Amino acid sequence: MHLTLHADYSLRVLLYLAARPGRLASTQELADAYGISKHHLVRVVQTLAGEGFVEVKAGRSGGVTLAMATKDIRVGRVLRAAEPDFELVECFNREHNTCPIAPACGLKGVLAEAREAFLAVLDRYTLADLVGRSRKDLADLFLPVMAP
Repeated sequence: MHLTLHADYSLRVLLYLAARPGRLASTQELADAYGISKHHLVRVVQTLAGEGFVEVKAGRSGGVTLAMATKDIRVGRVLRAAEPDFELVECFNREHNTCPIAPACGLKGVLAEAREAFLAVLDRYTLADLVGRSRKDLADLFLPVMAP
């Protein structure tokens, strides 16, 4: 299984914000911290805000902050929001499926079961679990790019 950059960046944004609670972060700051495109992060932040994970404050002194407690943000829920289809193989998409054996193949059901097991494991973990006791260590990794 491979997650899209959108899902990967969604988790990274949440980890960054969780490591530095109560502080606004600009999308430029997030981009600099990870060395990734600000353009991608704007879309990621929009997704996270739309799902209620983060709050966005506009303006010159605005930024992004967590909108809920880290213990209430389930990793599986974040990935479902950022990766809405989880099409592991072509036949998962009815509109674009050209596989000639799809009507008789048992692989799709097995892969669907595996996908649900994957998400079930992630549903057991929260953002608080990911940050855990290493919050300061994680935050320290961002120190060189942190804005004052």
